[in-house]
Amino acid sequence: KELLFPPAVRGSEGLYMVNGPPSFTESAAFQRDSGKNCKAVAFSKDGSLFAWCNGEKVKVVNVTRAELLHSFDLPKTVCLEFSPKNSVLATWQGYATAKDGTAGAPNLQLHDLRTGKCLKSFVQKKMQNWCPCWADDESVCARNVNNEVHFFEDNNFNTIANKLHLQKVSDFVLSPGAQPTKVAVYVPGSKGAPSFVRLYQYPNFGGPQSALANKSFFKADKVTMLWNKKATALLVVASTEVDKSGASYYGEQTLHYLAASGESAVVQLPKNGPIYDVAWSPNSVEFCAVYGFMPAKATVFNLKCDPVFDFGTGPRNAAYYSPHGHILVLAGFGNLRGQMEVWDVKSYKLISKPVASDSTYFAWCPDGEHIVTATCAPRLRVSNGYKIWHYTGSVLHSHEVPAEQEMWQVFWQPFLDGVFPERAVKYQAVPGELPRAEPRPAQAYRPPALRNKPVTSSKLHEDEPPQNMKPQLGGNDRPLSKTALKNQRKHEAKKAAKQEAKADALQGPAQVKPPQNALQNAVPATTTGDPEVDKKIKNLKKKLKAIEQLKEQAAAGKQLEKNQVEKIQKEAALLKELEDLELGV
Repeated sequence: KELLFPPAVRGSEGLYMVNGPPSFTESAAFQRDSGKNCKAVAFSKDGSLFAWCNGEKVKVVNVTRAELLHSFDLPKTVCLEFSPKNSVLATWQGYATAKDGTAGAPNLQLHDLRTGKCLKSFVQKKMQNWCPCWADDESVCARNVNNEVHFFEDNNFNTIANKLHLQKVSDFVLSPGAQPTKVAVYVPGSKGAPSFVRLYQYPNFGGPQSALANKSFFKADKVTMLWNKKATALLVVASTEVDKSGASYYGEQTLHYLAASGESAVVQLPKNGPIYDVAWSPNSVEFCAVYGFMPAKATVFNLKCDPVFDFGTGPRNAAYYSPHGHILVLAGFGNLRGQMEVWDVKSYKLISKPVASDSTYFAWCPDGEHIVTATCAPRLRVSNGYKIWHYTGSVLHSHEVPAEQEMWQVFWQPFLDGVFPERAVKYQAVPGELPRAEPRPAQAYRPPALRNKPVTSSKLHEDEPPQNMKPQLGGNDRPLSKTALKNQRKHEAKKAAKQEAKADALQGPAQVKPPQNALQNAVPATTTGDPEVDKKIKNLKKKLKAIEQLKEQAAAGKQLEKNQVEKIQKEAALLKELEDLELGV
């Protein structure tokens, strides 16, 4: 039985659609457009409509009926977008001033797909964030105009229903899902003031007090804002163009969490280095971050920003949840070799480890069973083509374009949530049409003088194994505020001090031991009368506490890094120094 969702392929051979398994033949329902100037394509959100520009006209077809609905005379269109309920088609052409230097013609058009008429035209100079953003029910539409966000209601673009005006709104994102619509706005810092992200509920824009949540930070040249599916929380990746410490040429990134209920936090990432990717699970209560200098770590966090599961380290820079959220793919594309790890998220078991070399694109099929990987131009101009996989690692279909041709884009026909039911996770590889190619391990270069001698294994980095991370805090799923965390630490310290006093009072074999975590949280205050000495004692105790934690990790089987081993080796010297200070030597 053929799949209902054909992938669409755009390249120098034209634009065409392919039937799903098992045939993978070219779809007869869509007539190939053989023009070499196809620059823009778009499916509607439910996959029923398809639009493209072939360098002469913008055409809109109904995919299921294979019927041409509209043809617009907009030959220079380079961007297309459907509104969520298929009422409007937005098209964008490059902006150009008139020959006499006067303002150019409006280049952003909004077309009514029922009548084919142009509802409104705007001047939109930049391609970045060119498209207006709609709420899922199309009750609200918004666009950024001269550092203000203009809101329109019910697709009436002749009247601005509301404005959100802050100092300089650089970017905004509307929340997904049902009303009430929420909006996240980013204002970059200037003249020593921090950058900030604020959450508002439309149309309550009465000032900082009307904001649902606010998070400010200094290190940000740009931000990426990601709503979860239920619109209860937002993740913000703040990036600087330059890392002033010189540690990374990717710049510097930090990950922030904002809840619509008002809480905010910085997500603590255990390994230093770039944040390559962050992805929300479709269940809206967990997210995965891929971060740290290579080999990168990947960790799943809950809504309290506590780690739930750590995938260890590996060659990866991207995370992709399946549409149902039951499978997670960690992958290393771009300058990495295309290794993928497919994980069952419910049991955190590894399903398969396929390799898609030279891939520049990855996408889950709406059925949650199939994956497409592709090598596209202009990122790579050789070996262009695509592969369709089952998540168990089998290649079901592979297509390479002829050497003199290029492939620019491949993408699945989308479907609304709920069309495809979630299926039980399989671990046994499904039969593929192509034999499974086991990748040969890459051999390290060996100079001629060593080639006939035994190979000695040496690694630059020891890989960390995956481990389950129990949330440190119990209770509900809301993250604790800074004040709540502070109060909790105080309470734990008091509790630990009481237990320690109790232990001192009880002599003999029945002595009560306080819990390990209580001891770690309670550092007894030592005073010598000299503030400098007290400060040194406090710092030494901090170091010894950190060494104790490292020893526990080593005992649990975790592979320690070289600098961590060196820290443990200094324990005896630190203990001696602490003893001398406390005795006043």
